[in-house]
Amino acid sequence: MLKNGGGRASHRLIISTRSNPNPTTSAVVDFSKPLKTLADGSSSVASKKRPDTGSTSAPRSKGTKLSVQSPPEISDSESEETDLSSSEGDDSSWISWFCGLRGNELLCEVDEDYIQDDFNLCGLQGQVPYYDYALDMILDNDSMSGEVDGEEHGEIESAAELLYGLIHARYILSSKGLNSMLEKYKRVDFGRCPRVLCGGQPCLPVGTSDIPHICSVKIYCPKCEDLYFPRCKYQSNMDGAYVGTTFPHLYLMTYPSTNPTKPVQSYVPRVFGFKIHASFG
Repeated sequence: MLKNGGGRASHRLIISTRSNPNPTTSAVVDFSKPLKTLADGSSSVASKKRPDTGSTSAPRSKGTKLSVQSPPEISDSESEETDLSSSEGDDSSWISWFCGLRGNELLCEVDEDYIQDDFNLCGLQGQVPYYDYALDMILDNDSMSGEVDGEEHGEIESAAELLYGLIHARYILSSKGLNSMLEKYKRVDFGRCPRVLCGGQPCLPVGTSDIPHICSVKIYCPKCEDLYFPRCKYQSNMDGAYVGTTFPHLYLMTYPSTNPTKPVQSYVPRVFGFKIHASFG
């Protein structure tokens, strides 16, 4: 029994029945409203039904139905065209792929016009095995498709790497090649001098021999004029003949503004603050 605390009861009683055909609706009895007297003398409470959650939206006509739009289906032909376009967009030349490999940051991309000029390749045919196949691979020519097996294909790839390196050593001595290396020098792609007193001076790549398979590439500091190993171990595996012995010095002669001033400060060894005599050196 509900007790009325001096006023009208403000409680609501929610009655749910299993016989309700719509399980989402329930009867709400409002005790705050006065009781109605029926004709037979019995009394009833004023009740109303809670609207469905979906009924709060704008009214719809009987023929209107909610529909969820699904994404448009792509046919097989359209999907194939999309795959082809994406693969074509990702396709790059052999030169771009090779220069983009880790450890080949010291190399620049050689223009294909320079490679196609036989005068620039004079004398290289006797130094590179599979010369014709290697040249076709560099220029993305499919002349060897179906003619070589897997083992020979690996040897041709090694020959293409050697041939491109030797062409690169010649190309960076030309005006276009020097300009390409200048852009890389400005971005410090060749690294900095590890010597503390050089203050992070940008370096240039150099080889100690122009003959392949003799030595690996080094970096040359134009400030202290000394050679160092590259910090990246992958760059240390590059053949020094791919850069050659002439490049850094011709570069500094061509662009004298990039030639830094020589260091005036040198390290002085001391013991307890005293200079070490030259006789102990």
